[in-house]
Amino acid sequence: MGKARLSELATTIRSKTQGQSDHFDVIFPDRETYRRVVRSQVLTRASVARYFGIPPERISDFVEFDVANAIKFTIYRLARRQSRRLGYSGLQQYGPLLEIEVD
Repeated sequence: MGKARLSELATTIRSKTQGQSDHFDVIFPDRETYRRVVRSQVLTRASVARYFGIPPERISDFVEFDVANAIKFTIYRLARRQSRRLGYSGLQQYGPLLEIEVD
């Protein structure tokens, strides 16, 4: 098994804005793929903060949801004028996750 992008391994990578937060779901087709990503540590609270260029404190929840073969997390949004500076438009905020390489 060589390297693969997260977008190639996941069946779903999505985000939705709800109030003052963005909710993210990364869902995998099977237990083996899910475990591969979890073991690689490419998606952790700290790595997500780095990918989005935010402090880890902005991530309110980070869950490895074994039953659903999914990783879920929530990022608190900044005030509207500040969030534009970080590229928040309210839609499709998952872009930084697509190109992550997994061993």
